[in-house]
Amino acid sequence: IRTMAGKVKWVTDIEKSVLINNFEKRGWIQVAENEDWNFYWMSVQTIRNVFSVETGYRLSDDQIVNHFPNHYELTRKDLMVKNIKRYRKELEKEGSPLAEKDENGKYIYLDFVPVTFMLPADYNLFVEEFRKNPSSTWIMKPCGKAQGKGIFLINKLSQIKKWSRDSKTSSFVSQSSKEAYVISLYINNPLLIGGKKFDLRLYVLVSTYRPLRCYMYKLGFCRFCTVKYTPSTSELDNMFVHLTNVAIQKHGDDYNHIHGGKWTVSNLRLYLESTRGKEVTNKLFDEIHWIIVQSLKAVAPVMNNDKHCFECYGYDIIIDDKLKPWLIEVNASPSLTSSTANDRILKYNLINDTLNIAVPNGEIPDCKWNKSPPKEVLGNYEVLYDEEMAQSDGPDRDLRSRSGQSTGVKGNRARDSGKPVLTTWK
Repeated sequence: IRTMAGKVKWVTDIEKSVLINNFEKRGWIQVAENEDWNFYWMSVQTIRNVFSVETGYRLSDDQIVNHFPNHYELTRKDLMVKNIKRYRKELEKEGSPLAEKDENGKYIYLDFVPVTFMLPADYNLFVEEFRKNPSSTWIMKPCGKAQGKGIFLINKLSQIKKWSRDSKTSSFVSQSSKEAYVISLYINNPLLIGGKKFDLRLYVLVSTYRPLRCYMYKLGFCRFCTVKYTPSTSELDNMFVHLTNVAIQKHGDDYNHIHGGKWTVSNLRLYLESTRGKEVTNKLFDEIHWIIVQSLKAVAPVMNNDKHCFECYGYDIIIDDKLKPWLIEVNASPSLTSSTANDRILKYNLINDTLNIAVPNGEIPDCKWNKSPPKEVLGNYEVLYDEEMAQSDGPDRDLRSRSGQSTGVKGNRARDSGKPVLTTWK
């Protein structure tokens, strides 16, 4: 609960149930109120009802909600890939240097999602790609599920041939024959720490898509598997080796309930600086920020940029052993459940800082304001990208940043002084 005094208050289950009962018909949880204004926290299931033409709901200027109406353009696995592919093609048509390819036909700056196909629609295209490298491993995920549900790995074409004809005859997928899946080339060379695979959960707040303005949360974390990684085909069915989702790992025999199999991002940075060097580590995190900004730019044209909306996304990033980051998926409702004491502190601060940006200083919300809060309310957030500022610095700003070219005081890094400064697209 966000109080009028500007503080965040944790509520008991009884207090929570009272709030939920007051709004259960609408699917809204009232977060704060006085006689002047209300603040609501909505689930992704109910956000469509609010913006549906049939319901007749109309939000007033003092009401803001925590999802964009069609957030699924980014948060559904299949739509995210579809929009990124479209974004690449549009940049190619425009002759943008961002869409430049190498001699093998791979994007130099926009190669940040694994090769992916939609099933069953792209089955024939997938088969063609699979036969180019028959020894490869692929990961199959249902488009509309989370927490690792319905995910499995394959390394033989025969394992999905039955599924492609009639999914009801397959024992390893959902019984629904209509459910869409994505199948992606599995990153089988992940960076390992202590022999275990991990991924990054990073939080990104978007206050507006047009112009794009987004914030990066400094306090993300790594999620580790409980069992040491092996690329052996005999372990393809062992999800404790391959999937980092806490919802899966917490059921493992080796799960540690004290640290929850998690590292802070700052600890990861320290580890990489000590083992790989500071320059390489800085480059990795610059590339992660680049991936996030480009994925948001990819969906910005199709996103319903309603003035009443903001959204905090949970980005899942995997780093391979060459220190190349890969975007795996984006979550519309990243878990705010705490599995450890440190987790509780992190997510408490995340909620507080998010609300401070959405409703600066606890003032009456006004969806007409320019959504650029003062720096003192950002907390652990930092501005990741401000499109208005970027456009004022010229159209080639993004490319200069990505290629690491120095552009004066706003360059990627101050080469002479050795002091880090903002990258050109921040």
